[in-house]
Amino acid sequence: MEVRDSRRLTGPNILWEKPGAVLDISFAADTEAEAVIEAWRNPARQILEAVGWGQEEIASRVFRGGVSLAISAPVDALYAATEVNEWAWEAASRALAGGSVPKAELDAAAVRLRRLIAEEANPALLVLAEAARDQKLTFLSDDDHASVGLGTGSETFKVRELPAPMAVDWESRSDIPVALVTGTNGKTTTVRLLAAMVSAAGKTPGFCSTEGVWVGSQVVEAGDYAGPGGARKVLRNPRVEIAVLETARGGMLRRGLAVPRARIAALTNVAEDHLGEWGVHDLDELAETKMIVGRAAQGLVVNAEDPVLAPKAAACGLPITWFSLDPGREELTRGDTACWLEGTSLRLRRGSTVHTLLDVADVPMTLAGAARHNVANALTAVGLAVALELPLEAIRRGLRTFTSSADQNPGRLNRFDLGGVQVLVDFAHNPHGMAALLATAAALPARRRLVLLGQAGDRDDEALKSLAREVWKGRPDRIILKELESDLRGRKAGEIPRLLALELQRLGAPKEAVSFADSELTAVQEALSWARPGDLLLLVSHVARGQILALLSAMSAQGWRPGQALPAIPPAESTELT
Repeated sequence: MEVRDSRRLTGPNILWEKPGAVLDISFAADTEAEAVIEAWRNPARQILEAVGWGQEEIASRVFRGGVSLAISAPVDALYAATEVNEWAWEAASRALAGGSVPKAELDAAAVRLRRLIAEEANPALLVLAEAARDQKLTFLSDDDHASVGLGTGSETFKVRELPAPMAVDWESRSDIPVALVTGTNGKTTTVRLLAAMVSAAGKTPGFCSTEGVWVGSQVVEAGDYAGPGGARKVLRNPRVEIAVLETARGGMLRRGLAVPRARIAALTNVAEDHLGEWGVHDLDELAETKMIVGRAAQGLVVNAEDPVLAPKAAACGLPITWFSLDPGREELTRGDTACWLEGTSLRLRRGSTVHTLLDVADVPMTLAGAARHNVANALTAVGLAVALELPLEAIRRGLRTFTSSADQNPGRLNRFDLGGVQVLVDFAHNPHGMAALLATAAALPARRRLVLLGQAGDRDDEALKSLAREVWKGRPDRIILKELESDLRGRKAGEIPRLLALELQRLGAPKEAVSFADSELTAVQEALSWARPGDLLLLVSHVARGQILALLSAMSAQGWRPGQALPAIPPAESTELT
């Protein structure tokens, strides 16, 4: 048996709503998980009693090849809690091997752990947290800061310089509406579109995603901020009137949710990606992970067509706004609100009243309906906007004005016309996302089609082959396999392109249709050199998006035409694949 990870849980998580500490234990397939849990349960209870945490609770979760073992703990002693849990596991390991822990050893461990708890303890934090709860306000804390209220109603303090509750101006503190957006694909686009709707309503949005943190149109931080850290940056900003938080699987599994409650949460879809990490090995477990947002949200916006998510959402007991591209879905008749595509129109039902919002031709991000995945993202944003009580006219204005341009939605279906060559730059990084991109491409006229294909090294061989299979379903005329040198993640150079090439060859791709490039930028240059008027290039970008978009923008501005020399690639920061 092996301890794969020991970490703090700071918010609502896959086990429960409590803060605490969790251990992920892996073991051989023939190991009895219940025996492992039982061996841990007794020493966990003993050590909790011994350190003065007898009121705290324990929980466990079984997954393929392992278990998660958790204890709850005071929020001001979570580092010490990991040590408490690790001691319990050491005792359990000894019991599983036929041994035991003498009482003297338990007593000595308790003395050491009580000292660690005392060193970390921050009584003022607990007092302020309780006062915020009494005021029905959100309390957030981390290693450096604690805050009461959210956004425009928030006040933030250094965690070791906290005021007494009577010194806080509670009359000036308040919460703001919060929306959470999770799912495998479509999160970032949905977050950006919803923020545009908030702006159209005359409110200042704050939002975070894998791209960074924004307040209004201002970038506060660049980088991957789809976890609790990014959420807190949004929620503590005194300019933010409505918060829209991309909520990624990794952050929920590692730490839990950033907020104990939210007005609404959306689940876009679930598809195979990042399986095998943090005790999530299949789509059912991934859907359970995404459903963590239901521990905080007052209601959900859910994809009625997702065969894994939809049943779980229907059974969760929360009010649901269903959305679908199929107007005949039975789910659309349930609840107070639903959104769907009927013909070419986006429809919204509120109670018994049905509103026609816009034709897809008037929603630029859908490419006149060709990008059906963006039609679904638009419907998701509409459902969230209604729950946030945005006016219908603001919703319509957001749909009309938000585009999949390099300025408004970088890296997500950015379209360029270069002398008759259509270019789409997209982040598609899993089979589900690639299928959506290829479906969009199939709906656009083209003489020939080219796809850039590559992947990070932390996906297993089957995931890589599945990506190749999705690409070949579109029967592109040319496939360029790119090396992602900065994202080998344990793989050898050339290993991933070779594996993709072998799968394409097995599927019947002609050898002359597949080529190799030693970097993403080299692959883009090769694609542009190959292109002729009437072609469609699908430039899937993972690590050099900024440079690629800058290059294409420069070419468009210069009136570049196929066959002409390519301009030099401008320097820009790269975006790491996640």
